[in-house]
Amino acid sequence: HIYTWLACLFFTCKRHVETPVVLAAFESFVTYKAPEPMGEHFFAESFDRGTLDSWVLSSAKKDDTDDEIAKYDGKWAVEEMIDSKLPGDKGLVLKSRAKHHAISAQLLRPFIFDTKPLIIQYEVNFQTGIECGGAYVKLLSQTPDLDLDQFVDKTPYTIMFGPDKCGEDYKLHFIFRHKNPKTGEYEEKHAKKPDADLRTYYTDKKTHLYTLVVNPDNSFELLVDQTVVNSGNLLSDMTPPINPPAEIEDPDDRKPEDWDERPKIQDPDATKPDDWDEDAPAQIPDEDAVKPDGWLDDEPEYISDPDAIKPDDWDEDMDGEWEAPQVPNPACESAPGCGAWQRPVIDNPNYKGKWKPPMIDNPNYQGIWKPRKIPNPAFFEDLHPFRMTPFNAVGLELWSMSSDIFFDNFFITNDRITADRWANDGWGLKKAAEGAAEPGLAAQMLSAAEERPWLWVVYVLTVALPLVLIIVFCCTGKVRHTHTHTHTHTLQNTALDLKKRVALEGNLSVRLTGGTERSWTPKPRPRRRRRPGDAASLD
Repeated sequence: HIYTWLACLFFTCKRHVETPVVLAAFESFVTYKAPEPMGEHFFAESFDRGTLDSWVLSSAKKDDTDDEIAKYDGKWAVEEMIDSKLPGDKGLVLKSRAKHHAISAQLLRPFIFDTKPLIIQYEVNFQTGIECGGAYVKLLSQTPDLDLDQFVDKTPYTIMFGPDKCGEDYKLHFIFRHKNPKTGEYEEKHAKKPDADLRTYYTDKKTHLYTLVVNPDNSFELLVDQTVVNSGNLLSDMTPPINPPAEIEDPDDRKPEDWDERPKIQDPDATKPDDWDEDAPAQIPDEDAVKPDGWLDDEPEYISDPDAIKPDDWDEDMDGEWEAPQVPNPACESAPGCGAWQRPVIDNPNYKGKWKPPMIDNPNYQGIWKPRKIPNPAFFEDLHPFRMTPFNAVGLELWSMSSDIFFDNFFITNDRITADRWANDGWGLKKAAEGAAEPGLAAQMLSAAEERPWLWVVYVLTVALPLVLIIVFCCTGKVRHTHTHTHTHTLQNTALDLKKRVALEGNLSVRLTGGTERSWTPKPRPRRRRRPGDAASLD
């Protein structure tokens, strides 16, 4: 019955998986409509127009790279996903493998970091998986010489944000370039690595929403699918730190020659004891050892192989005199040993080794020397790192060993509600469509078992074990009831036999526990005269 049930479950679930009933029902009442930005925003792109009219492809070459691979000649396309669940929903797709890609677009107006937060979000789907490559965006700094046609890896950016993966290293970048207020130079500051496991976002081939929120109070959040996976503060959770230390070690300071860093020294007053023998060996022959009986002193441990034959091509002039190889002496196999017997060695109880003075605390110990601290000439204190360099363009500058990376629904704003509304109208619809197309629990179990056949054992045990326990419990209870009934019936028969014996013999001798024997004779009872028609009875 169990195997029949499992077979029915398999074919039923398999039929439902192969029949897109749920997806067809979903498509019947959902018509895709491109999200429309509502509220204040600086950039919104859904690609549903089907063109790249507002985007600029880089025609530059990468510096310090061979000419064959220096060009940003990777192909881009606007198209639907390979396995689209929403007909009409288009996105930007990175099409080439092992090539440099660069594309960018101008914002509606520059983003100024003042009293409102920065919120940037966009969608990524690694449609064919990801081997090594990134899907991060760069917010290009507003500079007089910004030329999107010459967008390269060294083009100044304010923030870099998004997923990146190579090998088994799964990253979610948040990097911003901080301007040193004293020198005017920029330095990259990296957010700490997320504690969350990011592997699923790169391997499940689903569309994921990546969001970065940076607030005027210097706090920040990184979200995937509207769930926080990393958070912190620009002042305390970036590497290297925003502000340098107020003091540094004096680079010109030198350790004095008489500085003593030894915590322990040899006792200068200690002397070697007179009975200390430094020449005593560590091991000596065991004088109590006795040669075992049967030891063959005259037999060598190895002998020449008597069965060995000199090779035909052996040339004694070239190879020297031939000698048979040595083999263990068969005469020694049954003996405790062969050859000259020698006493075994044991540890010398009088061995002390080379004498050294004991160690004592160093009275002149001064600790580990460190250079003195001096004021840091490069010190500054920026308490408002949120006030970053304004940016006026967004770009993708990527190298990837995987193709068909799908980007969609870029959005930059300073209002969280506006960003959530855009996310719900775009990514929210994708999530619902992808969820409707997912197989049910039973189908997922069958799919997992096809990849891992040992799961069938788990499934069978999960179903069979409770049934077996129920059967055993029920059967055991029935046996106990039958046994009790039989035992009661036997006692009744025994009592009836005793009555018959008393009636026939007149008395009964019974041996009680402990060996005492007693006799019992029933008292006569008045007998009623039988009448015609009465049945015979026995009391």
